[in-house]
Amino acid sequence: MDQRRSAADGDTLTHGRTANTAGSRAGFRAEEGFEDRFDDEDYPAYSMGAAAEMLGVSPTFLRALGAAKLIEPKRSGGGHRRYSRYQLRLAARARELVDQGTPVEAACRIIILEDQLAEALRINNARDRPAGH
Repeated sequence: MDQRRSAADGDTLTHGRTANTAGSRAGFRAEEGFEDRFDDEDYPAYSMGAAAEMLGVSPTFLRALGAAKLIEPKRSGGGHRRYSRYQLRLAARARELVDQGTPVEAACRIIILEDQLAEALRINNARDRPAGH
């Protein structure tokens, strides 16, 4: 089950397939589906430093989001945090809320609730659509 969909049960919003991030780039090319990872929003492609720079935040902010159970980065073979594009979108939303004065923990809870609402609406819309459309 997608962890993002089970946030109400206390899980984090991270989701996706397990990926081996320990190999070198050459090692990734030898694996099946290397090209698919470019489009995979769940692939943990970004280091903490790169993620922080892209978002304009500090690594401490990203660790705080992890402590608040909003995102849980994958770990490379060397133990370094790796973030997916999906996780970066959640972190960017958290930054928006924090910049508006919302405490980090409250921002994380808001994002979890927003995600649950979006999923419920998606399920309802899919159920309401006639089969074959």
